[in-house]
Amino acid sequence: MEDTNSIGSFANRVVGALPLVGLVARIFSDEGGVGGDIIDFAEFRRRVGKKCNVNDSRAFYEFQDRRGRAGDPLYVLMCCWLAALGAGLLKSEEILEGVARLRLSNDIEFEEENFLSLMNEAKERRTKLKVVTPTIPMEIRAEKALEAIYVCCFWKDPIEEEDERLLSIILSAVFPSVGQSEIKKIVKDKARKVAEGGDDDRISEPVPLSKEAVEMQMKDLQFLRQNRDT
Repeated sequence: MEDTNSIGSFANRVVGALPLVGLVARIFSDEGGVGGDIIDFAEFRRRVGKKCNVNDSRAFYEFQDRRGRAGDPLYVLMCCWLAALGAGLLKSEEILEGVARLRLSNDIEFEEENFLSLMNEAKERRTKLKVVTPTIPMEIRAEKALEAIYVCCFWKDPIEEEDERLLSIILSAVFPSVGQSEIKKIVKDKARKVAEGGDDDRISEPVPLSKEAVEMQMKDLQFLRQNRDT
């Protein structure tokens, strides 16, 4: 996920392009991403979970204790997933509007399907136009994840010192290639901007989806639930 130019990534794309081999690989892979497929939220959680140590896992739950329902580890990981996979495909405004809705609706399944739909549409458009998806540095993705976490979990509350510590651990677990010192700097800068009131203009009230979009997503969700049951 972090190195799209590696030999392993190239081999993964080749495997995914072979019809039968790609199908088998997708069936037996629990981490997704075969052949350039978008890694869904469940696959992303598995990847992060396998890398987390006890201290990392504890940080997620201590953060929830501090922030309540809005600090649910699933919400935090959703924000990280959107930044890690959506940067370059989704607009920052789309990410922030989605996590703001999630804070109020508690409907994580719906938002996941909505974002997957948006990312797939963006990929299809770029393929038709033969436009390459821009390469976004992992440091920028970590910053976008922190912005999303702030909107979802803090809204407009200050980031306290203990929050900084926990966020640094969480983001380091999700974005290990960025480095702990850089992550701490990103978190410290965000806390300072919040304290100075410089980030208020980035936060707006959640924008509801159109009726047509909601109906389409609900149909998709119903279809997925039926498939899981069978």
